[in-house]
Amino acid sequence: MPSDNNIDMAKKWFAAFNDHHLENLLALYDNNAVHYSPKLKIRHPETNGLVQGKIALRAWWQDAFDRLPTLHYKTTTLTANDERVFMEYIRQVDSEPDMLVAEVLEIKNGMIIASRVYHG
Repeated sequence: MPSDNNIDMAKKWFAAFNDHHLENLLALYDNNAVHYSPKLKIRHPETNGLVQGKIALRAWWQDAFDRLPTLHYKTTTLTANDERVFMEYIRQVDSEPDMLVAEVLEIKNGMIIASRVYHG
């Protein structure tokens, strides 16, 4: 079932992210994937919160892992269909309040083609 595959994709995504394993995380993304994040918009206003391609994704996440070595996402809900998975999680960083986050991964041919982050 494709929706089960997308749940599996989300689980791989969380494992790679929480291990700060950048190569495993990037391997889930299409070469031309786009990513939108309110944090990206704040840290890099010139992007308007949107980056495209693995080079930009690598730079964004490497910076996050370097700046926030305790960054961890605690999964609360995963909901999927054949084209996307909706992930709800708690963003945890030492010395910062927990933040409720939702993120949608759009998936095509087994690769993430787009992701969009929403903060609660």
